[in-house]
Amino acid sequence: MKLTKEQFIENTVNAVKSIGLDVSMKQAEMLYTYKELLVEWNEKINLTAVTEDDEVIVKHIIDSLYVAKYIEEGEKVIDVGTGAGLPGMILAIYFDGKVEFTLFDALNKRIIFLNEVIKILGLKNVKAVHGRAEETAKEAGFREVYDVVVSRAVARLNVLMELTSPFAKVGGKCIYMKADKTEEEMKETNKAVVELALTLKDTYEYLLEYNNEYFRRTIIEYNKTDNVKDKYPRQFAKIKKQPL
Repeated sequence: MKLTKEQFIENTVNAVKSIGLDVSMKQAEMLYTYKELLVEWNEKINLTAVTEDDEVIVKHIIDSLYVAKYIEEGEKVIDVGTGAGLPGMILAIYFDGKVEFTLFDALNKRIIFLNEVIKILGLKNVKAVHGRAEETAKEAGFREVYDVVVSRAVARLNVLMELTSPFAKVGGKCIYMKADKTEEEMKETNKAVVELALTLKDTYEYLLEYNNEYFRRTIIEYNKTDNVKDKYPRQFAKIKKQPL
């Protein structure tokens, strides 16, 4: 259902309150502008299958904000495989310049979109970076420098760990957002956690409700306990063929 700007803002503020957070009217207006840009650009490039106003609030905004409790002011965060800026753009609006965000993606068209959003919203401490994780994670300005690495439903967990852990600094954490049941994927990570210096800290499950349907989501939190061997991440073809 198409909402007016006022309805979208009111619904967003109330939905955010329902998960124990708050956004100002200014932030809610920024989220509305982001949604409008997302829908507009989605007609030119494939950004999302979720475009209905109330669905955007639930499946994009609220889902992304569940990660906010894992981030503290002053931290440096990278969203690997950010796509349309989820969850990174939503979190950047929420933290209002108090956290440094890097929105990272392999498709340059998405980066062009994200830079347009950053410019229009006047976001501070946010940059969009184009690159392949297996290459960029080996560069000095990116390797083991982030307090928090977050990734939303990009790949199977053991593949995702190899692509993301090298970005996290020792003492930092990796936050993985998964839409489906994770038990099977977590059983596959015994070797990966050792090789990539990750220790499971917590899993958190929640439900999103839209149109009287419930959608299960899981957040998996790992601590980064040591430096990762220089050989990781390997080339993507090898990661995919022989995951840890």
